[in-house]
Amino acid sequence: MPDELSVGELGRAVTALRQEIQAMGQGINQRLDKVVSTEVYALQSAYTDQRINQLGQELQKAKDANEALENAFEQYQRDERDRRERERQARLYQMLVPVLMGLLAAAVAIWAVVAK
Repeated sequence: MPDELSVGELGRAVTALRQEIQAMGQGINQRLDKVVSTEVYALQSAYTDQRINQLGQELQKAKDANEALENAFEQYQRDERDRRERERQARLYQMLVPVLMGLLAAAVAIWAVVAK
């Protein structure tokens, strides 16, 4: 009989178990208060997906603008190179024509002296 509990001890054990169960229930309730509902989670997920898609579109626009800017800069460099080449050729011709005219005048003068 010493292994059997008395009614008072059994009552205290049941009370202790009830208190433990209540404490566990309160802990679970506190954790559940921190949990987000499925509706809120679904709304947050939809908003996040929408925002990711929007950022992806903005990124694509920025990439396209960057590519257009690079193409415009390359075209500017080609145009500038061509303009400089035309200017170089124009300076060359501007220098060459007077020299040729001088040589022609000298040749005519020499021919006039030799022809007399």
